[in-house]
Amino acid sequence: MNFFKKIIFILILTLPLNNAFTETPYYIDFKYILNQSEAGKKAQTELKNKLKNGIDSLSKREKGLQEEEKKIIGQKKIISEQEYIKNVTNLRKKVSKLQKDRNQLLENISKQRIKAREELLKNLNPILKSYMMEKKIRMVIDKKNLILADEKLNITKEVVKLLNNKIKTIKLN
Repeated sequence: MNFFKKIIFILILTLPLNNAFTETPYYIDFKYILNQSEAGKKAQTELKNKLKNGIDSLSKREKGLQEEEKKIIGQKKIISEQEYIKNVTNLRKKVSKLQKDRNQLLENISKQRIKAREELLKNLNPILKSYMMEKKIRMVIDKKNLILADEKLNITKEVVKLLNNKIKTIKLN
């Protein structure tokens, strides 16, 4: 009887340890998913184009203001002092508006980038949950929080394939 008690005691102690070692956490590289998924690539391309077009437009306005500044400086001796001050004040207002517009453009692009990231994450979560259920995975960690892990535990590319099958684009507006 003592022999059976010892065996049961040993089994009870070793079962939780064995179970803990079989439940391996997997990881994904969310940054890779953002950059390499079809929806992520399209969103990034669209945001880059919006930023480029906005900066180009602001650069044209800036060149126009520089030309206007040269014109005002050239007319300084020709026009009255009151007219000169009025022109300089108007130019300063335009420069201030240009700076506000530049800040607004950068802020809008930043907000759209955050929104696209959230939208992608919102679509990724159910895919990841179903993948975890299918593969009997209990934990998935973002790669940026890891120090070192076996590459066999990386499920990023499989998740990207599933995401690409589900969504092709992300609404930015």
